[in-house]
Amino acid sequence: MSATEIASTAPNKQGYRSFGLGAFHFSRDEYFVHIDWPTGKHVLSADVFLRALQRDVAWDFFYGTVNFDAVFGTVNHYGTVDMFAGRFNEAYRKAELDHTENFDTTDIRETFKAMLEDWTNQGFDPFASPEETDKPFGVKDGSNTAAITRRRVAAQRMVGVPGDEQIRTDATHPINRMFADVAQDEPELYPEPGFEDEVCAYSLFAYLSRSDVTWNPSVVSVCKASLYCPTTEEYILPIFHGNDRVEWFVQLSDEITWEVQDRDTGSPRAKVTMRAGDVAAMPGDIRHQGYSPKRSMLLVWENASPELPELIRTGQASVYPVDF
Repeated sequence: MSATEIASTAPNKQGYRSFGLGAFHFSRDEYFVHIDWPTGKHVLSADVFLRALQRDVAWDFFYGTVNFDAVFGTVNHYGTVDMFAGRFNEAYRKAELDHTENFDTTDIRETFKAMLEDWTNQGFDPFASPEETDKPFGVKDGSNTAAITRRRVAAQRMVGVPGDEQIRTDATHPINRMFADVAQDEPELYPEPGFEDEVCAYSLFAYLSRSDVTWNPSVVSVCKASLYCPTTEEYILPIFHGNDRVEWFVQLSDEITWEVQDRDTGSPRAKVTMRAGDVAAMPGDIRHQGYSPKRSMLLVWENASPELPELIRTGQASVYPVDF
């Protein structure tokens, strides 16, 4: 299958197309998404599926595993992607109901994008918090292409420097309702003549206060493989993220509670409550999901080195930031 040959059907009686990729088949009705594969089937609420699908598409399958829930998800191999059902679910594996297939990244990306476009009705924004968007349920009712095709910020050096100008303003991004008290002052700079393009600063708090998405980390600074990826969080992280490397979390404001599980089995490992100023490292062998009762700011510090997953798999690098 080429990226332009997406397997889909004519709309069903609710107006939605069905999609196929390999032996997986996807369909939706007014409330639910149905996934079938040779050894089983699974049902997710449409809002849960679309919010997870949006992140998988926007992040280009991210680092490691994106679990839509305890059964279905993807694993990024950076060129190819595994799509699985029951792979990281002990009960499914024991019952031999699990199934995994590997696809070229282009093929699964284009299928997921087509599914997201067809199944997202007008008024529903999978990137927004529940308070900021209509519900996704009901029969097919238009689309919301502008919302689902937002471009993720990915600075080459740092937001604000020449070539990376992505400062948010009233005209492009109003202050979010929950960050009305965040100061909007910007730092004053006095670079020496000749260094105007090399010295830059901006208020990260002001920048994040104008974010119109939740649980969608942007790359705001890059130093070799070191990426600063801040984000604003409200309600529930729509996925369980399974790490293939260590992630550092710096809680910039308010509070997030993290459910931490074993990456491969889903068994509980920890519950972590982070408040403003707290720092935590998520090991490379866990999966995690966050709960944020009030919109909060989180800085995710990523090591984007492409060698890390193989180094960890072969035991040459640790799944922990420090071995005591």
